[in-house]
Amino acid sequence: MTLKLDTLQAALNSVLGDAVTALKRDRGEITITVPAGRWIEVARMLRDDPQLRFEQLIDLAGVDWSEYRNEGTEGARFSVVAHLLSVSLNWRVRVRVDCPDDDLPAVPSVNEVWNSANWFEREAFDLFGILFEGHLDLRRILTDYGFIGHPMRKDFPVSGHVEMRYDAETRRVIYQPVTIEPRENVPRVVREDNYGGLH
Repeated sequence: MTLKLDTLQAALNSVLGDAVTALKRDRGEITITVPAGRWIEVARMLRDDPQLRFEQLIDLAGVDWSEYRNEGTEGARFSVVAHLLSVSLNWRVRVRVDCPDDDLPAVPSVNEVWNSANWFEREAFDLFGILFEGHLDLRRILTDYGFIGHPMRKDFPVSGHVEMRYDAETRRVIYQPVTIEPRENVPRVVREDNYGGLH
């Protein structure tokens, strides 16, 4: 495994050069970080270069790093993380692209490079509010079209802002402010004096 990772790391460094701002090896995997401004260029090189041949994008997701700031970690609040697979060379790489603006997170769409990115990018837009510039159909995919906010952001309330229910009087679905009272569940622990034969 080490020789294979060494070969992949050498190929990444050779092909991508200074487009990679960080390369990390951990648990038998390589993660590279590239700037948002070079994401399309890097994506094409990862797919087309004969030393790399990452033909498949197998996953793409948004990440909200805001809780890490509480632990003293600096950097962008939002990232896009893509998992790529080379079927012909039998190796994988993870690519992290940080969104330069925390208030309006955006990165270029790689849908033209890997068409499997289409729904993944829509999901990251829907759940995290990350915009994918150049995406031809960037609209919600999991939440309702009238949904307000992005539910996977760390600052989104667990109970949400509104709830939906069927109203028998009006015979239609209505939206109303959340009526759930937040509560804290404390597990009940039962202890027996002679549990396990101990006195």
